[in-house]
Amino acid sequence: MKKFGIYTGIVLVIIILIPSIIVKTFNFVPKENKLKDNLKSESEEKDIEYEEDFDYIKVYDTRTQKVKEMPLEEYVKGVVAAEMPAEFHIEALKAQAVASRTYALNRMQRYPEGNPGHPEAPLCTGIHCQAYLTLEELNDLHAKDWEEKYWPKIEEAVDSTKGQVLYYRGEIIEPLYHSTSGGMTEDAIDVFAVDLPYLKSVESPFEEDAPKYKNVVTMTGDEFVDKLNQQYPGTNITKDNLAEKIKLVEKTESGRVKKIAIEGTVVNGREIRELFELNSTNFKIYFSPKNNIVDIETVGYGHGVGMSQWGANGMAKNNKDYEEILKHYYTGVKLDDL
Repeated sequence: MKKFGIYTGIVLVIIILIPSIIVKTFNFVPKENKLKDNLKSESEEKDIEYEEDFDYIKVYDTRTQKVKEMPLEEYVKGVVAAEMPAEFHIEALKAQAVASRTYALNRMQRYPEGNPGHPEAPLCTGIHCQAYLTLEELNDLHAKDWEEKYWPKIEEAVDSTKGQVLYYRGEIIEPLYHSTSGGMTEDAIDVFAVDLPYLKSVESPFEEDAPKYKNVVTMTGDEFVDKLNQQYPGTNITKDNLAEKIKLVEKTESGRVKKIAIEGTVVNGREIRELFELNSTNFKIYFSPKNNIVDIETVGYGHGVGMSQWGANGMAKNNKDYEEILKHYYTGVKLDDL
């Protein structure tokens, strides 16, 4: 009987007491609400981590070959001052600030452990990524009154757009930019063989004042032929058969040389640009047999993809604000805070 009493007591504890403790201890909520709470919690944790990750940035200094760690916004100021003339309209500088910040964050997301070109950091201070100069370096490069005259303007452009980034369908974009498009920007697929929906060819007006809007590279016919024969052995190009040996195969939508045939060998326009150190792939070749002179005329400066800096300045001077400029050059993007 004692055993029976003990067993009965245990059963009562299990049936009555423990469930009451469980009910008092756990706060049960409907499954849907619980899922929402979990997502909210995860989202809050991600936001905190995101903010901590992107407040500061690591940059490999190509001059000292050391890694710098600095606040993101201070880095952006050094990039804007290095990449765009401070004399430009404030709205163009704001557009550059957003593009430079977005580019930095894109690189940080893509290469958190370090860029293949410089494994120490996701970004560098050279043109491999985007140029960056300290205030001391900027003062050394410019006139004595440069800091007093222009640094507050650089700070205004960056501070007034603080934290603003370009997105395409929720993802931080890779906002490429260049000096001068020559009237029309290039589609990324024609330059880098990568189809990015926000890097499409668009018109770029108001660039005529750019110092490198047009340029001419001049050399003798012998120099031109020698370079081609060294680069492409077996083509047997001479001054007498230039017109027969070199043919335009394809142009891009913006008018740049995409492919050119040299004695049956098809090469892309970038190769010719690099060989003759041209400002862009928007070029035409003229040869005067009588004078033995080759003129290569180029329009624009840079790869031509994304935002044209001189075009941005022209748009700003024609009453376009920085958001309008950015959305013109980067198709379908959204400007938002981090």
